[in-house]
Amino acid sequence: MNSSEKYSPDPVASNGPLRFDALSRILHWTMAFLIVAMLFLGAMLVGSLGNYHRMLVLHETAGMAVLILAVVRIGNRMRRKPPPMISSMSRPERAVAAISEVLMYVLFVAQPIVGWALASASGVPIRLFGGVYLPAVTPQNAHLYHILRDVHSVLACGLLMVFTAHMCAVLAHTLLLRDGLLGRMTFAFRRSGTAGVTEHS
Repeated sequence: MNSSEKYSPDPVASNGPLRFDALSRILHWTMAFLIVAMLFLGAMLVGSLGNYHRMLVLHETAGMAVLILAVVRIGNRMRRKPPPMISSMSRPERAVAAISEVLMYVLFVAQPIVGWALASASGVPIRLFGGVYLPAVTPQNAHLYHILRDVHSVLACGLLMVFTAHMCAVLAHTLLLRDGLLGRMTFAFRRSGTAGVTEHS
């Protein structure tokens, strides 16, 4: 199956950018929601006095979900060739976009794994929503715990910065350049009133 069969043009404009496949779009928006939730809950945990354990469970559940979906997303990306970058992006901008994308994937995987190791080093196993416990991946060690806690905080700041930069770039292309960049990751609905994704898979 060639790339023309996998992706279809933006239905709003025949010369618009090609879309990512449906699975990529679903993973993208699901992970975006989970990452925002994970970062928000993580920030709440820092100064929270009430409902700490409940928020910790939700934070750890979101983190593990991000890790699983990141692995699935990487596998899907290796299996399916993405559509070409839009022509309005300059060569330096394309290089920055490619580098930032790789960095995001690294953070998607590294942050939950470090969090898992952090919890293991604290001696308190990760408890997911529904009462599921994960096994320890590191021995209980106070010194290791403090190191991993600092690493986890640095990675969280890095993830927030990259995520924010990504959103700002998309908003700039959407509101200022209006080149249809966001359309590569959105879902279209048929004008007949029947909801459906315009794609060929």
